[in-house]
Amino acid sequence: MLLAGLSAGSAGGETGVVTEVQGAVVAAERAADAGIRFGKCADDVLPGNLRCGKVKVPLDYSRPFGKQISLTVSRVKATGKGVGKQKVARQGALVFNPGGPGASGLYFPVIGFVPEWKRIAAAYDLVGYEPRGVGRSAPLFCQDPKRLHRGPSQAPAHPSESYKKERIARAKAYARGCAKRGGSALRHYHSLNNARDLDVLRAALGERRLTFMGASYGTYFGALYAALFPSHVRRMVFDSVVNPDTEQIWYRNNLDQSAAFEGRWADFRTWVSKHDAVYGLGDTPEKVLASYERVAARLAREPAGGTVGPGQLQGAFLQAAYYDEYWPQRALALSAYLKGDAKPLVQLAGPHPGAAVEQENSNAVYTAVECNDAPWPTEWRVWDRDNTRLARIAPFETWDNVWTNLPCAYWSGPRQRPLDVRTEPGELPPTLILAAERDGATPYDGALELHRRLWGSALVTERDSGNHGVGGGPNKCVNAHLEAYLLEGRVPGRSVGCAPHPDPEPSAAK
Repeated sequence: MLLAGLSAGSAGGETGVVTEVQGAVVAAERAADAGIRFGKCADDVLPGNLRCGKVKVPLDYSRPFGKQISLTVSRVKATGKGVGKQKVARQGALVFNPGGPGASGLYFPVIGFVPEWKRIAAAYDLVGYEPRGVGRSAPLFCQDPKRLHRGPSQAPAHPSESYKKERIARAKAYARGCAKRGGSALRHYHSLNNARDLDVLRAALGERRLTFMGASYGTYFGALYAALFPSHVRRMVFDSVVNPDTEQIWYRNNLDQSAAFEGRWADFRTWVSKHDAVYGLGDTPEKVLASYERVAARLAREPAGGTVGPGQLQGAFLQAAYYDEYWPQRALALSAYLKGDAKPLVQLAGPHPGAAVEQENSNAVYTAVECNDAPWPTEWRVWDRDNTRLARIAPFETWDNVWTNLPCAYWSGPRQRPLDVRTEPGELPPTLILAAERDGATPYDGALELHRRLWGSALVTERDSGNHGVGGGPNKCVNAHLEAYLLEGRVPGRSVGCAPHPDPEPSAAK
């Protein structure tokens, strides 16, 4: 190690400045010595076998002896129970991140109870955590959660100039709120630090090399980890991949995402049309779209339950673009509304005040990380030009995506320069990439790009399917490759395909 003997004195005292590379070494060595003291989790609703602890990381890796923040970590120990009474040898810790930015992985370890995960849970301690800024890990907020817009709201596919001005003002206010509430610490919430935190967590767990599975955004800082710490990698799974090309982070990735969501929205409408006998929303995708637009128009005039307008409708149906298991419930709610029963739609799309704190925290971390990670266009005319063009062919999500990311145009903090993720032959152990061909949230080109950049990686593609996150899900072929890799270190050929999992079955109102 470069600085194996570095101490507070040799770094120039408690406030000594070193490079971030050196700071990560210092922090990891310190964490290895401290370990993690696991005990009862603060949340009483969590199962008893889930244990929680803390690991300290530097807020600023260039000042590893300066301010520290604590990340909350959860763990369920390897069960050691194989098929029948067969004992399974423990292989270490499997650390998981579900993405975001802004998502918590604290509840991940309980997935070991699910049949698809039992063999993995037998061999690995399942470890989840809340990344910096999330939940109990030095939480970040940009506004009072009570100010969250609870509806009803509009969601114009082709917004007017006055509506655009209103949303620009809201984006500027949110960016100012982040700067005010985050203060000088705000600049340290970014993907490179998330990758460094991951190495500190590895060391605190007592793992010489990391076994990691990242989904969605977790694949991006997982890829950064592979580039920064290749010798610390044991096994890595990248599930539903963010395109790591430096030119894509993050503005162009969001344009591509909006285009891909249009395809998934079409997939949903095609499925609904095949089950017109159940839902009565139309026997062609075009007729289903007309039914949806009738509902949106009616909600614009008279919000359901006083809270569900077109904006809430769009948000609920965006989830159908992520996971096709949501399709029956969404179709049922739309059908019931057109038949005069608004309750299913209100339950589905209405606000949940109890989730406001978690939602604002997630929004704040998402915004801080993406805005800090890379340059963004700072002139509204660029956003307006690019997204007006895109909305002509992909109206479903384009402008909603703009409003989510627009604070980055008015961000006052310094920007990181995206790292060029790339490994050379022999630098990294074999890694496994999982992707669905029609994923809307992380378009398939991202998996192809990461596959090209990580030498020795293997790509498993679920063909003609679009779920976001495919490992440990309903596809037995994908799961077989995941198990072979995590349990035995085996990867398939450089690129293999799996047939799609079955479409969901329709469900009628009871």
